[in-house]
Amino acid sequence: MPGLPDEEFDYEAAVRGCAARHRDALEHLYQREGARLLGVARRIVGDAAVAEDIVHDAFINIWNQASGFDPARGSARGWLYSITRHLALNFVRDHARLVPVDEAVAARLDADVALQDWRDRHGLAWADYAGRMGPCLDELPAERRNCIVHAYVEGLSHSEIAQRLGTPLGTVKAWITRSLKALRDCLA
Repeated sequence: MPGLPDEEFDYEAAVRGCAARHRDALEHLYQREGARLLGVARRIVGDAAVAEDIVHDAFINIWNQASGFDPARGSARGWLYSITRHLALNFVRDHARLVPVDEAVAARLDADVALQDWRDRHGLAWADYAGRMGPCLDELPAERRNCIVHAYVEGLSHSEIAQRLGTPLGTVKAWITRSLKALRDCLA
């Protein structure tokens, strides 16, 4: 399983394997995503040793909570990242005096997880449809990209986005308008 292209690795089957208590399924998930999850945790907490502990705890949670995974609520891969991200953010909140919170990184991770979840659910159609869109989205500032993802991937209203981000509604509308123009220009 290691080394397979993303479209050939069945994250959902691996999570089901964890639910069935197959240790090799957990090992395959770790080999597949451990380094990336470590990178996510490290960016959030800013400390390599703490990030390693968080990833360890994340895989314990994945093992223990695998039976509760619901594919109707999102992709298995997105679920792995969500567990890791929540543990890292909880650490930051619990140790706020020790670890500075970087809002730009948190916004970028939110957008990355939402986009990856959408890509996972739409499979190869994503590559055909958005081969040119991905690089254009990557050029947007994190907060504007996050608004686009929330609006057009998750289907949130402008008001819901403003509330989720803690940003004024007018700012969210302006970011979306400017982002759509930038995307049109990039794709032209």
